[in-house]
Amino acid sequence: MIPSRFNGLYQTYLDAIEVGLKQVVNRANAFGSTRLYDILAYHMGWKVRGKGSESRGKRIRPLLLLLSCSAAGGEWSRALPGATAVELVHNFSLIHDDIEDHSPLRHGRKTVWKKWGIPQAINAGDAMFSLAHLEAIRLAQTVEVTIGLKAVEIMQNTCFHLTQGQYLDLSYESRHDVTVDDYWPMVEGKTAALISASTQLGALAAFCDDQLSEIYRQFGRLIGLAFQIQDDLLGIWGNIALTGKSIHSDLVTGKITLPVLYGLSRSDEFADRWKRNQIHLDDVPELTRLLELSGAREFAAMQVTRLLDEALATLNQAKPVGNAADALVNLASSLVNRQY
Repeated sequence: MIPSRFNGLYQTYLDAIEVGLKQVVNRANAFGSTRLYDILAYHMGWKVRGKGSESRGKRIRPLLLLLSCSAAGGEWSRALPGATAVELVHNFSLIHDDIEDHSPLRHGRKTVWKKWGIPQAINAGDAMFSLAHLEAIRLAQTVEVTIGLKAVEIMQNTCFHLTQGQYLDLSYESRHDVTVDDYWPMVEGKTAALISASTQLGALAAFCDDQLSEIYRQFGRLIGLAFQIQDDLLGIWGNIALTGKSIHSDLVTGKITLPVLYGLSRSDEFADRWKRNQIHLDDVPELTRLLELSGAREFAAMQVTRLLDEALATLNQAKPVGNAADALVNLASSLVNRQY
């Protein structure tokens, strides 16, 4: 629940983000064809009949970037190219992840690869990637040249980190020796890398020095880790009426999550069933019970609380200012404690 005093601030930023994204994606109309634009606009949630803003995603990363910029004493509007850049990188990764995970639906509608085929989906993801880096370069115009160059370096490193996290995620699917310790580098890449880049870029756009920018980066990293663990919990114990996602899917598909890895290390009965043949829907209640008995749910929830506390203590070191500082704390807490 967002306190009403932050509604106006959030909406101002979100409206600006959406305008910026549409302007950037409109470049896909170049070179004499509008078909690529249609694919990108569909994925971004702008060309979906009967669907509202829920088809667009929450724009979490660009919102974190603009709030970080403002909380660090900067002019948030100058950071907009960075905000659109991180959202486009996020969506590039989603298009490719949907292919690699064979996911037919996202936000209740067909994914790009399911609608247009794998080759066109790969191409659309590549287009998002290119547009994102063009936007990062634009920070040289809205802020200054050195920050624009630094932003491009951060974006490239982040994208590389994303692919490393995805590699681990895919490789773990065929392994039976993955441990809790193996979980952290996977989610560092898949989830925390882009969130930490968002908060770091926001601080850079506010002309923060390297030390202060690093504090904002660490804040985002910790929030990203907690965010992913909460997602893991919701994937097993979430309320389907709130999440809109079957709570059986993560166990049936054999998804490697923190509760599962903890359960494998603590319950021989759970480990034996997990390592057998394909898990069916009928198996899910018993597997969930075994996870509960192993302490997996409690352990994961404790990690969420620990990481959030560390994140807020880290942010406090940066001495954020103004209404944006309170809004940033609120948003971080809301993301980590979300129920959907």
